[in-house]
Amino acid sequence: MIVVKVGGGEGVDTESVVVDVAELVKQGRQVVLVHGGSHETNVISEKLGHPPRFVTSVSGHSSRYTDRETLEIFVMVTAGKINKLIVERLQQLGVNAVGLSGIDGRLLEGKRKAFLRIKEGGKRKILRGEYSGVIEKVNAGLLTMLLDAGYMPVIAPQAISYESETLNVDGDRAAGAIAAALNADTLVILTNVPGLLRDVEDESSLITHISQSQAEVYLDRYAKGRMKRKILGAVEALLGGVSQVILADGRVDHPVQSALAGNGTVVE
Repeated sequence: MIVVKVGGGEGVDTESVVVDVAELVKQGRQVVLVHGGSHETNVISEKLGHPPRFVTSVSGHSSRYTDRETLEIFVMVTAGKINKLIVERLQQLGVNAVGLSGIDGRLLEGKRKAFLRIKEGGKRKILRGEYSGVIEKVNAGLLTMLLDAGYMPVIAPQAISYESETLNVDGDRAAGAIAAALNADTLVILTNVPGLLRDVEDESSLITHISQSQAEVYLDRYAKGRMKRKILGAVEALLGGVSQVILADGRVDHPVQSALAGNGTVVE
């Protein structure tokens, strides 16, 4: 079992990812694909006159501030456009894919954050009206049922709260939770860099291997911006029983198979 997360950042070659996933499925591998959509959401948000707002938590993690209007744009772009175009392409490649968001069948469930504590302009602030959360439950039975019936799940990064509100959740951490719930052998997280870098300005400074015990040290020392969430998702997946997580380049040919061959940052 392989869970693949393809990032929504600019530069990631989603077509190559989808073609590669289709090849693995035809080889008899079970694959679940989780996707993002941050760049496309930013573009559409600007066009709709509701530009994105990114904030930094007091713990140093960057995230999208998700008010209700932003949430609806995010759902429209990710669960609507991106998810269905990926499913369409997989169907063209002979894979019987099923597109889901985390709210369907209560696939991903968690608690809504009442507010965000952020640092902005050197000051600490509290933002309310936030529609985001952290996944606490995965409906693994739904995914297992689909996989056993020969379908390939393609999942957009939303969750549902215990009060049945749609939530924006981090795609990397969602993929980690799904991988753990399915007892996956490997989680592959594809992004627009080769993996975790010692120097974010130098792609040749790739860190090729991290032990689980040292992951948080590397997170604090080297992970910048969105990479912090990816390392956090990797750690959570490993703690949930996943054997290995590979952070790899989504811009190359055959990106998933390249990652499975050990190209990237292997965390285990």
